[in-house]
Amino acid sequence: MKDHYGLLGVSPDATPDTIKSAYRKKAALYHPDRNPAPDAAAKFRAVQEAYELLGDPERRKAYDESRRSGLIDDPLAAARELWSNYLGNLQA
Repeated sequence: MKDHYGLLGVSPDATPDTIKSAYRKKAALYHPDRNPAPDAAAKFRAVQEAYELLGDPERRKAYDESRRSGLIDDPLAAARELWSNYLGNLQA
């Protein structure tokens, strides 16, 4: 499962306004017209997908419930995913 909160750089208890602000910053950063990086378009789409999910209260609630159940059902897999999403992308 993708970590949409991590992708936008917000916490799970972020307000809708905080999520919207983070989305706008990330979208501007990764917009293919502004960012010449080869992976900019893919990152832009991922940020857009995260905002579409977290910006809709019903979809966000379902996503949060599925995240909670994932942590309970298989904590090791959840820990590995968190590691790869947050710490695996760090570069020295």
